[in-house]
Amino acid sequence: MTMSNETEFRAGFVALAGRPNVGKSTLLNHMVGEKVAIVSSKPQTTRHRILGVRHLPDAQIIFVDTPGMHARTPREMNRYLNRTASSALADVDVIVFMAEGLRWTDDDELALERAKQAGPPLLLVVNKVDRIGDKRLLLPHLAELAKKADFVELIPLSVHRQLNIDALEQALLKLLPPSPPLFPRDQVTDRSDRFRAAELVREQLMRTLGQEVPYATTVEIEAFEAKEKLVRVSAVIWVERQGQKAIVIGRDGRQLKRIGQAARLEMERLFGRKVYLQLWVKVREDWSDDTRALRTLGYDE
Repeated sequence: MTMSNETEFRAGFVALAGRPNVGKSTLLNHMVGEKVAIVSSKPQTTRHRILGVRHLPDAQIIFVDTPGMHARTPREMNRYLNRTASSALADVDVIVFMAEGLRWTDDDELALERAKQAGPPLLLVVNKVDRIGDKRLLLPHLAELAKKADFVELIPLSVHRQLNIDALEQALLKLLPPSPPLFPRDQVTDRSDRFRAAELVREQLMRTLGQEVPYATTVEIEAFEAKEKLVRVSAVIWVERQGQKAIVIGRDGRQLKRIGQAARLEMERLFGRKVYLQLWVKVREDWSDDTRALRTLGYDE
């Protein structure tokens, strides 16, 4: 006996695409109900393709968070981010293209072109609409954006205010194919605890340091040991210059201590137990512009 369409289970992959800093990772975490992607106010915080699974009674929405696409690519890391974002769009059922408020930039244009080339149905989300002072400007802006692609639907959204989140979910459910569940109910991401620990350290680097230094840093986990009551983590923060190392460590080691404490608290929230975290800072000249270094540090496509 076959199930009716109303109760037929649906599951599929939904890519979150757009330029840097439009709120893709924040939306992902909200939809999943758990922090699976790090967030900061700085662009290009997301460097990897990260899956987050939203479990519903009759569906499974597997979100694919992608790095923000940007037109300026001065270093190999920038080119890697664009390639990672583009390749993530090819094998999904739906692309949610995210823009921000009334802004539209060259990076938005580039990201939209890549999304159109990928092929899956496009759904436009304009995020952060709660920050628009004159709401009368929104409808004309949406009308202009609607001309840029064959969008299935246009949804003004605010993750912060939880505005139209349900409308987005319902629009996605209509576009997902009938399918059995693709992930176990207790799994919310495809990333390991080791990877997530490294990301939580990097999140604090993005949040704590000035404008330029975070982009010259990456984090490598040297040891990860999870026991019943304690997780032990040893991590190296890689920088590109001796001067950057001094900035990360700070006077009398205070900056590094601050970063470590904040990252440790985030890990304890994630793992649900005490965490012992050791951090070192080391120099690897121009790692972000070196293809081989990027590969050894986990930036492989």
